[in-house]
Amino acid sequence: MPSQPVFDANATAQGRNLGNLPVWDLSDLYTAPDAPEIERDLSWLQTECAAFASEYEGKLADLDAEAMLKLIDRYEAIDRVGGRIMSYAGLRYYQQTTDPERAAFLSDCQDRLTTYTAPLVFFSLEVNRIEDAKLDALFEDAALARYKPVFDRLRKMRPYQLSDELEKFLHDQSVVGATAWNKLFDETISGLEFTVNDEVMGIEATLNLLTEQDRATREAAARELGRVFSANVKTFARVHNTLAKEKEVEDRWRNMPTPQTGRHLSNDVEPEVVEALRDAVVEAYPRLSHRYYELKRKWLGLDRMHVWDRNAPLPMEDERRIDWDQARGMVMDAYSDFSPKLADLAQPFFDKGWIDAGVTPGKAPGAFAHPTVTDAHPYVMLNYLGKPRDVMTLAHELGHGVHQRLAADQGELLANTPLTLAETASVFGEMLTFRKLLAGAKDQQQRKVLLAGKVEDMINTVVRQIAFYDFECKLHAARNEGELTPDEINALWMSVQAESLGDAFDFMDDYQVFWAYIPHFVHSPFYVYAYAFGDGLVNALYAAYEEGTPDFQEKYFDMLKAGGSKHHSELLQPFGLDASDPAFWHKGLSMIEGMIDELEAMEG
Repeated sequence: MPSQPVFDANATAQGRNLGNLPVWDLSDLYTAPDAPEIERDLSWLQTECAAFASEYEGKLADLDAEAMLKLIDRYEAIDRVGGRIMSYAGLRYYQQTTDPERAAFLSDCQDRLTTYTAPLVFFSLEVNRIEDAKLDALFEDAALARYKPVFDRLRKMRPYQLSDELEKFLHDQSVVGATAWNKLFDETISGLEFTVNDEVMGIEATLNLLTEQDRATREAAARELGRVFSANVKTFARVHNTLAKEKEVEDRWRNMPTPQTGRHLSNDVEPEVVEALRDAVVEAYPRLSHRYYELKRKWLGLDRMHVWDRNAPLPMEDERRIDWDQARGMVMDAYSDFSPKLADLAQPFFDKGWIDAGVTPGKAPGAFAHPTVTDAHPYVMLNYLGKPRDVMTLAHELGHGVHQRLAADQGELLANTPLTLAETASVFGEMLTFRKLLAGAKDQQQRKVLLAGKVEDMINTVVRQIAFYDFECKLHAARNEGELTPDEINALWMSVQAESLGDAFDFMDDYQVFWAYIPHFVHSPFYVYAYAFGDGLVNALYAAYEEGTPDFQEKYFDMLKAGGSKHHSELLQPFGLDASDPAFWHKGLSMIEGMIDELEAMEG
């Protein structure tokens, strides 16, 4: 079933006069929380999961190809119904996380689904006990062969599988484990209040002030963020200590060699590929972030930069807000220029209530695209405030949504794209929009502002996310040695910040607590490298597009349609790209370097 949405890291927040911002219409899932269809589907799930286990448990090794296909069809139906319920409950909750009724409804649905699906735990365990020769013989059937990637991924977990009894216990226990701590984190973050210039606001609006032109406002917001995070640091430290320890216990029982192993397995990516990416980015820090922020320090006329200057607009930057209709036009024009088909796939998001864009009290921060289930459609959440970065966030999330629509034809078990490839269409959508705006720049100054903005976004996506990844690696390693105090977590955070940002910065008191609000660390440990993977991959892809790779659009859509049915090596092969080659990552990073070269040349 679809996991809960993963929030994108660079979304921003608070604005007015932005036009008619769309709100979700969730009726394509269910019309209301008390709709009779929800109880009907929950009852069906309870009955079908029990029947599925009764008919198949202990018998998988004896099934022929036809019977295995029937089993898969039933399993996907269970996934679709359960996924529809949880998508509806989750999307309602993220619209207003401070509403007790919505939180209770989500929790109740999660509890019931966990209970009802418990009989299914046997499936993956039993698949992994089937002899290789027997399973390979089944895949000689053409209809069943398309599901081979599902079984291959399951069998990669075979060395780390626990007993049936323990796997069932972990399944049942999950609602009071990580899920509960995730919810505590979400509710705590959404409930925080910040007072800046005598105005009380939530976290999205306060973070948004870090991109204001007025430096005093940026500083006031940064100090208030630090003050509130520090006041709540014990709660955040408890969440991180508990989740990291819970992960360590489960990993130890499974004999996982590293804390990152589970993420690499779920991403269907080799550890050495991730390490090649990580090493290439860290080695490039001086040529990327250090060099760029030194340029920015001069543009801002500062002797030293502070953290509240990191995402500051340039002095020559236009402060106008981009209303919703303009943003829509910018993104749709860029999509259409690449391929009318891409624009056609994005159109229903605007027309049919598939986007929730406004900043409202209690709404979850950030942005995401949630695929829901393959017989419905994705939904996009934004916190749109009219800044250029918000337009890029719209382009990014629409890319996810288009990818999810195209992959849905693979069916429930094959549609889900590994995180490393899940960022491809989103970052490509951003790049198309950026290139369209850059081509339309009316003068050198506007070009400079656009280039600088793109470089900053790429630094946030590549450098910052790899620094986040290093922080997580250090956090989990340190937690394995014992309980971490807030000060110890703070020290780990600062060790990666100074290294990645460079010598241009001074760090204020309380900045050491800014790890506290990053949702990825809580919801999806080690997720963050997927951003850097996606950005590097897209830079290499875009270079292939600009170089005139034959039939690029057709190959691109084929890649998105594949969903999770192919390994990254197979998907990149038609473009002549190979992520296991260190040169692949250097090619992506050189695109960022080239933009910084152009910015430096403008100073000459």
